Order: sequence, then structure tokens, then C-alpha cells
Amino acid sequence: MSEAVLVALITGGLSLVGVVATCLATSKRSENAMRISQAVIDTKIEELTREVRLHNGFAQRMPVVEEQIKVINHRLTDLEREE
Repeated sequence: MSEAVLVALITGGLSLVGVVATCLATSKRSENAMRISQAVIDTKIEELTREVRLHNGFAQRMPVVEEQIKVINHRLTDLEREE
């Protein structure tokens, strides 16, 4: 085997090792960034779910409060008429 072919094979092999190492490092960084982003999204979804549940509870109680206000207004009207 000639010296030029041997140098070319060694250079090609080392280049391949460098490319593979770079690919693996980039893949790990991207994977870590995706995990962090997913954790942030999960936290935001949990917070929004909590807020929606609070809002739904409020929305369910409002008709009850409105009915109570009507009853109170009728009682006040009756008391004003008595005076």
C-alpha cells in the first residue's frame, strides 16, 4: 500500500471520528434542551389546569349567588313596604 493511501485512510478515519463525536455531542445537547422545554410546558399546563378548575368552581357558584341576591332584594322590598 502506498504512503499516500495510508495517509488518506488515517485522515479519513480521524475525520469520521470527529464527525461522529460532534454528532453525539449535538444530539445530547438537543435532547437536554428538549427535556427542559418539555418540563416548562408541563409546568405551564399544570398551572393553567389549576386556574381553569378555580374558574369553573367560580362559574358554578355564580348562579347560586345570583339567586340569593334576588331573594335578598325581594326581602328588602318587602321590608321597605312594611315601613
